[in-house]
Amino acid sequence: MIKIYLDTNFLMIPAQFKVDIFEEIKRLCNFQYELFVLEESLKELEKIMSEQKGKDKEASKLTRSIINQKIKQKSLNITSFSKDITVDDILVELVNSDTIVATQDKELKKRIQDKGGKLIVLRNKTHLEIT
Repeated sequence: MIKIYLDTNFLMIPAQFKVDIFEEIKRLCNFQYELFVLEESLKELEKIMSEQKGKDKEASKLTRSIINQKIKQKSLNITSFSKDITVDDILVELVNSDTIVATQDKELKKRIQDKGGKLIVLRNKTHLEIT
């Protein structure tokens, strides 16, 4: 079973680009997988909701609503790490042959690729791709 970890900025794709990331992942993955979001990513999202204004604040509210719905449907799992490190560092640490990280963060993508990890990314603001 492959674990797919969704980064905070990746979770905001539906609100920002009107791309259904959950349907796209289903289309891409012809293997057994589980979706995870870090509790630390949810904290980042809450911070965006409380500190940002305009489009980012609205996108974060919609994102939180989608996440809550997916958690209730049991199609998205929350996981937590007790280490006091950044979300990006946690995601890099999780990289192995049984994980895929879904992110839009350029620096994080490079760190994961350097470690030999797989990624799910948004292409042309229209669809997802595994790299």
